[in-house]
Amino acid sequence: MFIAMNRFAVKPEYEEVFVTLWKSRDTFMDGVRGFNSFNLLRGPEGDGKVVFATHTVWVDERAFREWVKSDAFKKAHQGQRPDPKMFAEPSSLELFETVI
Repeated sequence: MFIAMNRFAVKPEYEEVFVTLWKSRDTFMDGVRGFNSFNLLRGPEGDGKVVFATHTVWVDERAFREWVKSDAFKKAHQGQRPDPKMFAEPSSLELFETVI
């Protein structure tokens, strides 16, 4: 199993806008080879930010890398330019391979 997580630090006043943006977008992931699940996670709030993470589960790293190069990925990310003032800090991508 392989997990890709994008971490976002959202300013509290933009939390609802951020969540609505994710609820309303089409990820184009259904039917993509190796894709298992997607979650938008809400983490702690403090220091002027609310932490969110997108969490996608894949059968393996190869499936994730193929999706990143796919038309589905391009469709999912076209026109997705949230207002930069929404964020307290830059987003970060973290990739995990299952050990146990």
